[in-house]
Amino acid sequence: MTKELLGKQRLQVPYRNDIVGSFLRPEELKKARKQYENGEISREVLRAIEDKAIRELVKKEKAAGLKSVTDGEFRRSWWHLDFMWGIHGVEYKKVERGYQFKGEETRAETAGILGKIKFTGEHPFLEHYKFLKELADEEGVEARQTIPAPAQLLLELQRPENIADVKFIYENQEDLINDIVKTYNQIIRAFYDLGCRNIQLDDCTWGTFCDRNLLKRLGYTEEQVKDTLNLFLKLNNLAIKDLPEDLIITTHVCRGNYHSTYASEGPYDLVAEILFANANVDAFYLEFDDERSGGFEPLKYVPRDKQVVLGLVSSKTGKLESKETIIRRIEEATKYLDLDQICLSPQCGFASTEEGNILTEEEQWNKIRLIKEITEEIWK
Repeated sequence: MTKELLGKQRLQVPYRNDIVGSFLRPEELKKARKQYENGEISREVLRAIEDKAIRELVKKEKAAGLKSVTDGEFRRSWWHLDFMWGIHGVEYKKVERGYQFKGEETRAETAGILGKIKFTGEHPFLEHYKFLKELADEEGVEARQTIPAPAQLLLELQRPENIADVKFIYENQEDLINDIVKTYNQIIRAFYDLGCRNIQLDDCTWGTFCDRNLLKRLGYTEEQVKDTLNLFLKLNNLAIKDLPEDLIITTHVCRGNYHSTYASEGPYDLVAEILFANANVDAFYLEFDDERSGGFEPLKYVPRDKQVVLGLVSSKTGKLESKETIIRRIEEATKYLDLDQICLSPQCGFASTEEGNILTEEEQWNKIRLIKEITEEIWK
């Protein structure tokens, strides 16, 4: 490590050693979810097993040196759909095809629409957060809430299987966007009222639009790409407008994370100027674990008052990265960012869906420990 690569610790989210959110589900929890789906156990029994697993997870997170913890998304099947299904006007929907990943296809489910989208004062994730918050307070750590970005809901409703229903309920897109904005803003405020001070917006939309080959297959013109990115930006920014000043809003730009596979690839070049320079978030969690993500040059658009959490450690494989390699890559990133704008995390969660990535729990925690060791070495 060069003499110059020495920075200062952080006392708020994102922390120097950080995570994206999800963890591998314990086998007991996986078994219980299947039993519940088959009608073999009650919802109350499943809830008790979830509670136990989350209690154990938070203790492990704290033992690993994490100052901001999640519930591992243990109560979800998907990183995004479960949240959408909890919104009034959105429904669970089976479809013919799942999401297409590199060499795999997911379960065939989506979030359909059955009425006007609105917040009624209730959402299952609010109860989930209350449990995590009480647990985190006991452990002396911060409870983070991860939810799919507003643009992600819009993109889901634009799937071919949903278009007809959306057009039936919303005559024009502007009304749909306004309802998504209002609903998200109200839900986020409800989390705030429960004591939440960090909302993370998980967002695959930007990752999708990094992939030139995918956009070409989908038939997007250059002008359509720009218009769509500006729409995503507008939607996300409006949804987090006028929120309390002490609420930290971050976003994770994902390229797909299913069973150790990915959905899109390509450098951040196509989205960098619009996203990094204009998104009204406090930090960007970005994937940089392999060549699919390109180089660090697009980070030149990130304002100096924002943090970038470099996802340099892969959550897709159990192979442990070289400490020297990670430190060298952080040094490379300082060509475009100040060292104290940088934090470190896995490139994504370890289980964005309940199937989880192909690695062991021991390998998962080895990755978290490696990140802590590196950040302690750089940021004194």
